[in-house]
Amino acid sequence: MKKLKYALFTGCTAKESTPEQFMSTMAIADKLGIELVVLNEASCCGASHLQDYDDFLSLVLNARNICYAESRGLDMVTICNTCQLNEAMTKHRLDSDPALKERVNVKLREVGLEYKGTSKIQHFMYAIIEDIGLDVLKSKVTKPLTQFNIAPFYGCHNIRPTELHHDVNGGESPYNPTSLDELIEACGGVSVDYAEKNKCCGFHIDLQSPKTSNIMAGKALAGAIDGNSDWMVTPCPLCHLKLDIQQPNASKAMGRELKLPVLHVQQMIGLALGCTPQELGLKHHVAKVNFV
Repeated sequence: MKKLKYALFTGCTAKESTPEQFMSTMAIADKLGIELVVLNEASCCGASHLQDYDDFLSLVLNARNICYAESRGLDMVTICNTCQLNEAMTKHRLDSDPALKERVNVKLREVGLEYKGTSKIQHFMYAIIEDIGLDVLKSKVTKPLTQFNIAPFYGCHNIRPTELHHDVNGGESPYNPTSLDELIEACGGVSVDYAEKNKCCGFHIDLQSPKTSNIMAGKALAGAIDGNSDWMVTPCPLCHLKLDIQQPNASKAMGRELKLPVLHVQQMIGLALGCTPQELGLKHHVAKVNFV
């Protein structure tokens, strides 16, 4: 099989708040024979907050990030649902509006760049599913996770809005997503079905309405726990931060104890591929990962 090569847009979180996600991304890329070129020049996507303040600035910022992938002749992969949303939203808007694209390029030319629209933008999870393939991934599993019931937590921005993602996630339904469940099963685990798996974690309203945010996270954790999950897995570092770090606050909001390890999808895949806990950064979690 031809070696796959992508431009990796890490976003902010994987380099700072969740370094274990970046570590595990690079670890499984090595196991799967994927070359990742880190876009060190890239900047924050705006995290869906800049977009509310200055829409045009956010378009220029994200088009600039995409230009760095284009300049290398590579498709871009992201490892954050919110980064995926903002990069994909920028591409969608510029590719469908030539006048807006030209306005953005006027600004980009000031720094010697031009957005062309030649790079595909895809979450790394979907690149594994679509470009590597679940059957190939399954064939590479050396330590199947057969003893674990694993709760998938999709988050919002990988599966909504559908018009941004239908061409980069196999047309997955936002109401009944299956990709993360299928990855769990390819790794040998048992996927837990529960009502909250495709709901919002509450991260983006944490500052404005912390009580509501903690209830939203609490419901997700409670649903997974009540489904007899051993741990939860998510493709989004922002969801991970909310569901991992905020378990004491979520417990208080729900009036019950909620303790559950929460792993990044890269860590789950890494465990199945035989990566060590050290390679996957499992010591960085707040809710302790005590099953390996």
